[in-house]
Amino acid sequence: MKKIIMIFLLSLTMVACGGTAQANTELNAPITISASTGKSMMDRDSSIILIDVRTKSEYDEAHIEGAILLPLDTISSQASKIMKDKFAIYIIYCRSGNRSAQAVLQLYQMGYGNLYDMGGIINWPYGTISS
Repeated sequence: MKKIIMIFLLSLTMVACGGTAQANTELNAPITISASTGKSMMDRDSSIILIDVRTKSEYDEAHIEGAILLPLDTISSQASKIMKDKFAIYIIYCRSGNRSAQAVLQLYQMGYGNLYDMGGIINWPYGTISS
């Protein structure tokens, strides 16, 4: 009898955990990643799109190679033009991590699902380019 109760409780726990995991997966909540994780992801998958949400002058001064400029204050009006595929994987960064976090939340609210907040370029040790 104890075995049956234990199996029942274990099954119930697995179902409950599975339901929670499924709900979290469906939310496609943004994830914060490190620069090294972002670099690894981009090295493995060339379809990942890198978005820089700083100002044009900051971007021109130095940005990560391949990054597309989408300043934070233009996201509501320009995201759909620049980020056409809401199901693509996007890595977002700024200078220190504040604007990238704001951008990811805005984009998430606009229906983008595969968002990764890489924080700030100040933590990017892999080199940058200038415009």
